[in-house]
Amino acid sequence: MNFSASLSLVLTLVQLWPCSLSTQNCSTQNMDQAFKAARRVKRGWVWEPLFVTEEQTSTVPVYIGQLRSDLDKEDGNLEYVLTGEGAGSTFIIDENNGKIYVTEKLDREKKAFYTLRAQVISRSTQLPVEPESEFIIKVRDINDNEPQFLDGPYVATVPEMSPEGTSVTQVTATDRDDPSYGNSARLLYSLIQGQPYFSVEPKTGVIRMASQMDRETKDQYLVIIQAKDMVGQAGAFSATATVTINLSDINDNPPKFQQRLYHMNVSEEAPVGTTVGKVFAEDSDIGENAAMNYFIEEDSEGVFDIITNNETQEGIILLKKRVDYESKRRYSIRAKVVNRYIDYRFLEEEPFEDKTVVKISVENADEPPVFTLENYMMEIAEGAMSGSLVGVVTARDPDDDDCPVRYSIVDGMHLKRLFSINEHNGTIITTKPLDREIASWHNITVTATETRNPEKISEANVYIQVLDVNDHAPEFPKYYETFVCENAVSGQLIQSISAVDQDDSAEDHNFYFSLAQEATNNSHFTLKDNQDNTAGIFTAKSGFRRQEQFYFYLPIVILDNGTPPLTSTNTLTITVCDCDTEVNTFYCRYGAFMYAMGLSTEALVAILACILILLVFLLAIVAIRQQRKKSPFSEKMEEFRENIVRYDDEGGGEEDTEAFDISALRTRTVMRTHKPRKRITTEIHSLYRQSLQVGPDSEIFRQFISEKLEEANTDPTAPPYDSLQTYAFEGTGSLAGSLSSLGSNMSDADQSYDYLTDWGPNFKQLASMYTSHRSVRD
Repeated sequence: MNFSASLSLVLTLVQLWPCSLSTQNCSTQNMDQAFKAARRVKRGWVWEPLFVTEEQTSTVPVYIGQLRSDLDKEDGNLEYVLTGEGAGSTFIIDENNGKIYVTEKLDREKKAFYTLRAQVISRSTQLPVEPESEFIIKVRDINDNEPQFLDGPYVATVPEMSPEGTSVTQVTATDRDDPSYGNSARLLYSLIQGQPYFSVEPKTGVIRMASQMDRETKDQYLVIIQAKDMVGQAGAFSATATVTINLSDINDNPPKFQQRLYHMNVSEEAPVGTTVGKVFAEDSDIGENAAMNYFIEEDSEGVFDIITNNETQEGIILLKKRVDYESKRRYSIRAKVVNRYIDYRFLEEEPFEDKTVVKISVENADEPPVFTLENYMMEIAEGAMSGSLVGVVTARDPDDDDCPVRYSIVDGMHLKRLFSINEHNGTIITTKPLDREIASWHNITVTATETRNPEKISEANVYIQVLDVNDHAPEFPKYYETFVCENAVSGQLIQSISAVDQDDSAEDHNFYFSLAQEATNNSHFTLKDNQDNTAGIFTAKSGFRRQEQFYFYLPIVILDNGTPPLTSTNTLTITVCDCDTEVNTFYCRYGAFMYAMGLSTEALVAILACILILLVFLLAIVAIRQQRKKSPFSEKMEEFRENIVRYDDEGGGEEDTEAFDISALRTRTVMRTHKPRKRITTEIHSLYRQSLQVGPDSEIFRQFISEKLEEANTDPTAPPYDSLQTYAFEGTGSLAGSLSSLGSNMSDADQSYDYLTDWGPNFKQLASMYTSHRSVRD
């Protein structure tokens, strides 16, 4: 190895010498050539591609190939080493000659190749002679796996009557063998079951229609497809799959009536809308392809109609008009059925419709009487005497026997008191005079009943109009409140009047106004007819005096245009008012009221003044009595109210936290004004409360006591005074006991406050105040 390297170096120097004086480019080129010559003399590995056939079983290792270095002189100086996947277990190597053996059965479907590394080491130096090299051992496939249909069983749908060659579906099988080696994974498809209706493409597995098929003949086919590997050669594996092929429906069949002739019956009593019968047409198709509509043909009278029941696909024949047995006893109509959705590909072969004949017989029935009119209109003049003829109604039995009919009025009793009917001939008369002003129309119902079959009854409406007669004279529409001023001038309009009439005139009402005969020569007022159903009242002189005459009564005659014309006399009352020329209605009403009372304005004012004085006197008496009822101890009670707060709630003890509202105890600190200390008397001692116990450790009460202590500490203007406050809660566990002196019979002078000094620093200020206060008093 060293000799070869020296030889290469000498050759390189010889090549570089001629170019020593040339350019740098020449030197570079010679250097490249020298390196290439050196690489050409490099030694390396020598081996063929390595393969191992899967599924080989042998008791001894199987030779699969050899690795060899070109430096191996077969003198035993080199050692071959194998590492990598399966080295030493699955694959072993002869360290002397580099032959590789497989020791166990391999499965290509689990692992298709193994990656290993080989190295040659000198036994004498234990140094690598060749660099470590990586190589691959491929597992060669054999046909050891069957084809599989992973998506089976298959279901496909194809329209019926599809042309030959129509693609139905595609089936695909898989083979785990190696598709790149041999024919182990090359599949061939064939049809086991399904001829002659279907075919399959051998290489792709596409199933196609081999002939046209009718769904109405057979709607489902079971096809079996086989897949073979090895292109179907001997020894090949195979698998089968089932394909269920359904034929979907198309509209290739017209509807057909089950009968060419239908017979039906209908009673003449049947009302409009009655079901006469049903017809049915069959259609071999299904779903919307079998949907159909029915029609009526050749029914010129339009007595019958037909509708389609979409659920049952039946045609329902209905009665469109009433039928009469006596008029026509038989009808013949033609019914037609047509597919709702038509496939025009098949329309040329035959029309997608069918027809049938329906004969309908009318059945006779005992019908109720029939009036000549459904509604009768009659008239009668108001005031007609009892027994006057109003009109006649007529009914007859439509049946052949023509049964006699009896009439009656069936509405309210008040109508029976006004009208009566002859039960034999239907004559309607009045039973008392009618007044149009009370009711201008009367609606009655007349029944006709068969004498032989009282259940057969029919009715008719009779509308009676009461015609107006001029029996009411015109009159004023309201009471006119008319005033005239004392200073009114002659010819001044003081009132406009009109009239009303309760009668109903054939034309528009026309009223005529005039003064009555006794007022014709009236020198005070005149009347002017405006010819528009109104009139005006005017003064006939200037100046009126209330002292002479306060009221004027003016009779006015009103004439209507009725037949015969009627008149009435209406009196207009005119009041003289103390005004200038323009009437103030309120003031005039007040003057009229005072005149009617016989009082003057001065007298009314005096009466009101007396009433006011009397009210003031009564209020004074009431106030004095209320003052006398006031308690003499009000001031004292008010004083107590400032210091005594009573709570009637009784607590449940230390554990009771719901029997009271603690917010009443938590008042804000209020700066007290300077007040002299009050002495607690025996009367106040009676207010001593029954207190319950609450634990002294409560945070709420500690805070409350701190607030009250702070309030006392910040009040330097006066010594503390007893404030009686009933809380119904008193702390327990205090070494000092109760702080209240209300339960004690001793006065302040008899009490000793020396014990306050033992309460601690929190009560130091309180102890000093009470001690100093006692010393001063002593």
